[in-house]
Amino acid sequence: MNFSPNYNLVEELKWRGLFHQAVPGTENLLLEEMTTGYVGFDPTADSLHIGNMVPVILLVHLQRAGHKPIALVGGATGMVGDPSGKKSERQLLDSSTIEHNLESQKKQLEQFLDFDKGLNSAEVVNNYDWFKNISFLDFIRDVGKHFSVNYMMAKDSVKNRLEEGMSFTEFSYQLVQGYDFYHLWKEKNVKLQMGGSDQWGNIVTGTELIRRKGNGKGFSLTAPLITKSDGSKFGKSEGGNVWLDAKKTSPYQFYQFWMNTSDEDAERYIKIFTLHDKAYIDDLIKEHSNAPHMRLLQKDLSAYITKWVHGESGYNTAIAASNILFGKATSESLRNISEDDFFSIFEGVKKYQISEIQGVNIVELCAESGFLASKSEAKRALNENSVSVNSEKVTEDFNFSNTDLINDKYILLQRGKKNKFILIKK
Repeated sequence: MNFSPNYNLVEELKWRGLFHQAVPGTENLLLEEMTTGYVGFDPTADSLHIGNMVPVILLVHLQRAGHKPIALVGGATGMVGDPSGKKSERQLLDSSTIEHNLESQKKQLEQFLDFDKGLNSAEVVNNYDWFKNISFLDFIRDVGKHFSVNYMMAKDSVKNRLEEGMSFTEFSYQLVQGYDFYHLWKEKNVKLQMGGSDQWGNIVTGTELIRRKGNGKGFSLTAPLITKSDGSKFGKSEGGNVWLDAKKTSPYQFYQFWMNTSDEDAERYIKIFTLHDKAYIDDLIKEHSNAPHMRLLQKDLSAYITKWVHGESGYNTAIAASNILFGKATSESLRNISEDDFFSIFEGVKKYQISEIQGVNIVELCAESGFLASKSEAKRALNENSVSVNSEKVTEDFNFSNTDLINDKYILLQRGKKNKFILIKK
């Protein structure tokens, strides 16, 4: 989308629940000219997680409004550690780990932003590129002199840590991030920094440095921190972070995270995590309220964001795995999902290890493994046609073969819909 003075980005962010506060004049700036804005990302892992999705989506909306987005990956700040929202100091990473994480995150950012769009093409920059040539003495002389200790102590990221204590390294973080904004303002005409509301103190340090050192004007805009309706932290599952990397969080697990969203949260998240327009979302909310048991909001939200992150194939895999979860498995669908997804779906199901499966009779194995209480019970269940192997019904003369092994490793036994059991070949 080309820049248009009729597209009010701030209003768009407000109705979506993505606006918390902004420096005065920010809305006018975005209406008056094509603006270059940036968001910083912390390279503490080799994947972004859904907690990072809000700043990513801020950049997406910035580009959709015709402005130029820059993603700053913090090769330098990652060596310092942002204290914002942290109760204790983080372990610092070595340069090779940070470099690996930066490359991985950059590839993920390319899924969301257009890097071939002309004047407002997205860019990725690494703040290590300008910090590597700045000496400590130069930095404290040219940057540190512009801020009093009182100013720095007043920041929430510092005040909240005074009792536990914090190192000078973390205390200085706000100056390092502030210099990022100053450098980008000076070298790339970046006038806007965006981020979560917990970043406000660090961001305005940048606007202050631009004013005090550069006699210029910087602008900022933050989004609220996303929480669940029950007040708990967004973006966490029982297993920890929900990652964008399919190797860390499978498409099935990713899809199920969104499907398990409450009605109240889904109504908020559909505005935040999709690019659907207001009319579409309003209609969908009405439809959902008329038939909440259909879970229309959750289905639309889950489909949209899973396709955005994992593509059509990842979404199809998630649907296939979800169908298995709800008793719609076929032998083919079981063989088409990953081992991680298989064991995730059947987490908590009893398992039995067997050294040899070839030629073993179903009656013998049902009793030996403990799947059924005895041979007589096994025969009774088989005669009732209620036992299946990999979702296909079998009779008491059925003998297993190695071809029954899924991924050469496991077999799903089932009696009726609820009684499931997994055989694992040693």
